[in-house]
Amino acid sequence: MKNHISIMLVAGEASGDAHASSLVCSLRQAAPGTQFDFFGSTGARMRAAGVDSIVKADELAILGLWEVGRALPKFWRAFGELKRAAEKRNPAAAILVDWPDFNLRLARWLHRRRIPVIYYISPQLWAWRSYRARTIQRDVDLLLSILPFEKDWYAARGITKVEYVGHPLAGAVHPRFDRAEFCRQNDLNSSQPIIALLPGSRHKELVRILPPMLEAILPLQQRRPDAQFVVVVAPNRDLDEARQIVAAHAHPSWSIDSPRVVHHQTREALAACHVAAIASGTATLEAALLSTPMVIVYKESAVNWHALGSLITTEHFGLVNLIAGRRLATELIQDDFTGEALARELDSLLDPDRNLAMRTELKEVMKRIGEPGASARAAKVIIELINKNVSEARPRGPQPGSPAGVGR
Repeated sequence: MKNHISIMLVAGEASGDAHASSLVCSLRQAAPGTQFDFFGSTGARMRAAGVDSIVKADELAILGLWEVGRALPKFWRAFGELKRAAEKRNPAAAILVDWPDFNLRLARWLHRRRIPVIYYISPQLWAWRSYRARTIQRDVDLLLSILPFEKDWYAARGITKVEYVGHPLAGAVHPRFDRAEFCRQNDLNSSQPIIALLPGSRHKELVRILPPMLEAILPLQQRRPDAQFVVVVAPNRDLDEARQIVAAHAHPSWSIDSPRVVHHQTREALAACHVAAIASGTATLEAALLSTPMVIVYKESAVNWHALGSLITTEHFGLVNLIAGRRLATELIQDDFTGEALARELDSLLDPDRNLAMRTELKEVMKRIGEPGASARAAKVIIELINKNVSEARPRGPQPGSPAGVGR
């Protein structure tokens, strides 16, 4: 007879959904004699992996203070639904995946219910809002780190319940087909330069980041008449959403069929292109693992940037640069991110010598993110923690004198 273990998983964005779904598969492989009951906040990949969806994270992927404010009723409903599910199913552990604005608040409630809290994919506290380390210390039983410098950062602040498992993307980023096939499918000339534009996986990123990317096309075509452009739409976004933005910003001087808009071909586009402009996030690591020269871009609303920009404490914005410990890829952030500036940087990266040099450097830097098998290592640590807690028969329920309400 199989053992039964209930585990709550909470992810809120596309990258977290991907990492959580891989972790679910690894947990099943790590404990084949166990019947898992996975439930929580899910994206499409988690649901495909068999996680019972209490909350659909697709409806909660919000960016920015104003957007969060407008969506607050949805967030409170999601909190309530997840709380009720946790009380009913009494999970052996709750695995919170990135998404700190939601998950750190939930961690406090779970901790007070004596439900072990495992945080997978550390919040980027080393970049901004470092004061949240106090919340990690108080409410998280185990933090699983995926970046090589994070464990030391936490240790310097007295937080030792951190395990570095490596990045889930290590050894896992491969195109399904080669450059020739990508060009064939998308009516591109394989002998001419291809420039990929990746505006991000959230609606507000498309709205803010894609237009200045499109503004770079005309000056680049003037410098490189043979250049071909591909807008790469994230898997969780609607293709028509991006096409409408492209149509609204189309320039009459663009060459015919510029740019192509592709969907569900992110890694294939990154492997095929000569250079890429990429919204800061997980896609920059995918590009680096494919040794694709890139410019990292980002743009917030003026209101959000005024409120949040001052909280950023790290020297670099992009993950690739943070791992390298230097400005390997050019960053164009907020007011520096214009079509002309992007065109200038991409044109420079098309120089054969600079292009080859950056590809070589990316290969070396990506050796730092660990060996393949991060999800399997994370699953092993999680199973060990659950078994330890079961053997100690840790009591559940609210701690004496602690209110059980959300956010208290």
